[in-house]
Amino acid sequence: MKQALQIARDADLDVVEVSPNATPPVCRVMDFGKFIYERAKKEREAKKSQTKIEVKEIRLRPKTNEAHRGFKVDDARRWLLQGNKVRVTIKFRGREMDYPEIALEDLKEIAESLADVSTVEQAPQMEGRTMLVVLAPSKGGAKKKEKGEQPKAEKEAEVQS
Repeated sequence: MKQALQIARDADLDVVEVSPNATPPVCRVMDFGKFIYERAKKEREAKKSQTKIEVKEIRLRPKTNEAHRGFKVDDARRWLLQGNKVRVTIKFRGREMDYPEIALEDLKEIAESLADVSTVEQAPQMEGRTMLVVLAPSKGGAKKKEKGEQPKAEKEAEVQS
């Protein structure tokens, strides 16, 4: 240990104990401030490269009509294409609880209409007075759709010319 301290003083570095429980204890001669800085820099870089997935929510009722549900489904499609997850929730009030099959049918229709851009991550289930389903963006679903639309746009451009 004394030799390590002497070597560190001569090199103007620090002695860092790597494994104190080993016999003999393992030490490393290094610039500890530089080590801490580089570790923090790596952590910041790792944070930048992370993608944070948000969970957006659509709230409906069993009596929600087709037109309003269509607007909500369009929002969900946009969010799924952006890479967010979508939780579709149907809230029951009063005697609506007696007819959960209506809500189940609605959730299945919504999941089916978004099947081209999403996959069902959590199947429809009841939680108290709400029934919900979680949809996750499908891998490559948005890319396939964009590739499919490009030839149509090119064909229209050719027709207009």
